Amino acid sequence: MKVLVALILGVSAIISASLISDGLTDLRTGDRYVTVKGVAEREVNADLALWPIRFVATGASLSEAQDKARNSRNAIMAFLKLQAIGDSSVELQRLDVTDTRANPYQDNNNEQKFIVSQTLMVRSDDIQKIRQAAQGVSELVDSGVILSSDYGPSGPTYLFNGLNDIKPAMIAEATASAREAASQFAEDAKTELGDLRRANQGVFQILARDQAPGVSEQQHPVKTVRVVSTVEYYLR
Repeated sequence: MKVLVALILGVSAIISASLISDGLTDLRTGDRYVTVKGVAEREVNADLALWPIRFVATGASLSEAQDKARNSRNAIMAFLKLQAIGDSSVELQRLDVTDTRANPYQDNNNEQKFIVSQTLMVRSDDIQKIRQAAQGVSELVDSGVILSSDYGPSGPTYLFNGLNDIKPAMIAEATASAREAASQFAEDAKTELGDLRRANQGVFQILARDQAPGVSEQQHPVKTVRVVSTVEYYLR
């Protein structure tokens, strides 16, 4: 009888040990994975330029200020025409008229009673033309146009609208980069790469090609598009 009990206890211990071993194996397998990041970058050119040209004219009377504003506007349109930028690319976006006498804190001895401010918005997909024109804007100042940077940037803004066209290829590139990193990790760890556990595409970023403190992406026509994908793979 004692021999039978001992035999039963022995078999039970072996089965229990086997079950525990299998459970630990599954647990280790389930916990064994690697997290890697894949990066894809692409240099792109802006496909749209927005250039707000804001100018100011002053005068002792409203008609005088309006005449000066009209002369400045004509000078700007003539300048743009010399740069091969047609009238269809320019529109009046903002017009402000200020009567300084309406300000109780304004010095009434100031002869300039009226201020006319206008913004001409230049919109073009010819990036090179806008760049060249912006570099010669000092000619407007030499001709008597008073430029202002109020209510917006002082130069052109360059935009890239083709992100959706390059997204699929960049996602594939980032994913391939992540798998390559995971495969190298598995090789170094003397194990094998398993199935995909989880993936996070990441956010697409449009950055200035030349990144430096104070550099704005929208001020540069050449940009870098970047995406970082985070991927997890099981390890066998």
